[in-house]
Amino acid sequence: MSRKYHHYGVPTSEKRADETLVETEGFKFYSTPFEGNRWHIQWHRFPEDHGLPKLVTQVPHLAFQVDDLDAEIKGAKILFGPYSPLEGYRVAMIEEQGVPIELVETKLTDEELSKLEQEKFDK
Repeated sequence: MSRKYHHYGVPTSEKRADETLVETEGFKFYSTPFEGNRWHIQWHRFPEDHGLPKLVTQVPHLAFQVDDLDAEIKGAKILFGPYSPLEGYRVAMIEEQGVPIELVETKLTDEELSKLEQEKFDK
C-alpha cells in the first residue's frame, strides 16, 4: 500500500478569512485551503450542529493520500466515511491509538482540489 502525506488538519474555533463551509453527507465544517502552504496545514472550524465525532473536532489529524481507500480502511476503526464530497475525491477518517487519521483517494492536484471546493461550497 502506498501512502503519501497530504495535509495536517488542525481544529480551531477562530474564524478565518479564507475558510469555506463544507456541507456533505450529513455533516458540516469550515475548512481552509492548503495549496501554496509549504507544510499543507489546513484549519477546520466546526459549527454547533456539525454532526462529526468529538475526537475529530478536538484532536489534530494527519491526512495521507492513498491508492486504494477501501483496502486502507479494511479492519480499521472508522470514525466516518468513506464519502465523496467532490468528484474524483474519496475520504474516510479512521482512529489509530486515539488519533484521527484522514485517508484520501484522489488523483486531483492541490490546485484542482481547491478550485473544485471553492466552486461547490460557499464561503
